[in-house]
Amino acid sequence: MTHDIHIYILVMSLVTLAIRILPITLIRRQVKSRFIRSFLYYVPYVTLAVMTFPAIIEATRTPLAGAMALVGGIFLSWIGRSMFQVSIACCVIVFAVEQIIL
Repeated sequence: MTHDIHIYILVMSLVTLAIRILPITLIRRQVKSRFIRSFLYYVPYVTLAVMTFPAIIEATRTPLAGAMALVGGIFLSWIGRSMFQVSIACCVIVFAVEQIIL
């Protein structure tokens, strides 16, 4: 079975363009529905979370280190630490856990 990369690129381009062009052409006036407005507000955050959370666990040598950094990052964010502090703490957690385990 042969695969043509050009077909894949074409389909990817069409889907990407459709996602960007269809809302502009179909929605001509301001959205008044509270449900749809809140849905559209949270879509970027959900997309970022779906891409980020699996990578946090799988980017380390051991999934335990990634999971512990995730828990630590959530805790530090919850108590109001800055993004820089959270990212540094997560890196330190991963480094320490991997040094202990490996």
